[in-house]
Amino acid sequence: MFHRRSLLAVALATVLGLPLSSSAAEKPARVLFLTQSKGFVHGSVKRKGQELSPSEIAMKQLGQQTGLFTLDATQDAATDFTPENLKKYDIVMLYTTGELPISDEAKEYFLNDWLKQPGHGVIGFHSATDTYRNDKPEHAWYRELIGGTFAGHPWNSRNNVTIAVHDPEHPAMQPFGEEFQIQDEIYQYKNFVPENVHVLMSLDMSKCKPSKPYHVPVAWCREWGEGKIFYNNLGHNNQTWTDKRFLKSTENAVKWVLDQVEGDADPNPEVSAQAEADAKKAAS
Repeated sequence: MFHRRSLLAVALATVLGLPLSSSAAEKPARVLFLTQSKGFVHGSVKRKGQELSPSEIAMKQLGQQTGLFTLDATQDAATDFTPENLKKYDIVMLYTTGELPISDEAKEYFLNDWLKQPGHGVIGFHSATDTYRNDKPEHAWYRELIGGTFAGHPWNSRNNVTIAVHDPEHPAMQPFGEEFQIQDEIYQYKNFVPENVHVLMSLDMSKCKPSKPYHVPVAWCREWGEGKIFYNNLGHNNQTWTDKRFLKSTENAVKWVLDQVEGDADPNPEVSAQAEADAKKAAS
């Protein structure tokens, strides 16, 4: 695992001119990528026979090319999302839909032990917010974890959208600059609580069609104990998984979760408030 003590060891060894140990400098993190669909099955997670899906291939290759992590992909939460198996991993990636077969025991361990550990975290893509999207009280834990719930996508997979980056200094946002365009499906949300998250980027309604009079965040992050959570709406289209900006953003998000780079996670509800005001003005 890449914990803060590992970072300190690297820094100290560098200052003293000592060789870096393999555990501090070379050991890759371990990632569990859950791509199970209990609702709509996106093309990005659809497997052909025994072949991995486009998103799974992209993430496995990213880990190999960067040396940052090794990745195990699964579409079987009942078997692989267990306390015993989670102990093997530093990061859980989610590209899921519907009501997943996660046991109460696994949920409790995941939320209250595993995720609170330094160097541990969740990275959610696209339909991670279309998971447990009903308003059942027993699924409130997931709504708080992921940060928002799918409530439609007026910007479909053929739309070109303009996205404003609110925190271009955050490592996961640096590849995008202050503004960028992309063709991908963008969700709007319910159960989104600005006071709980650090919004990283949103639709620029003055440059998007349709233009809606409300804030539509596209990526956000937060801390969970000493662990971290990063969510990026992008990833519906297969080509997003070969977009160099998106891949670099994900690489940097992994580094951020592993405490290898710094990035702000303080809630910034004022950003959402300003984006809401700007959207209303643009759509009027």
